[in-house]
Amino acid sequence: MEITAQNHGFRVDPRSFEKLGLVETHVNLNDGTCGGDAARELPIFSVQYHPEASPGPHDSHYLFRRFR
Repeated sequence: MEITAQNHGFRVDPRSFEKLGLVETHVNLNDGTCGGDAARELPIFSVQYHPEASPGPHDSHYLFRRFR
């Protein structure tokens, strides 16, 4: 679980993921919106939030290690 800063000016519909070969990886516990996704067969992923938000600057290092 992570505490993140988000801007809900837009949202991704996870129902569209299957036909695109994506899987939902993160879900906002407050409103159920998609917080992240990854490709099933390609080495790509994304998060829909600011990964360096409070409480600490190292909480999302796993994302940057995965990216590298």
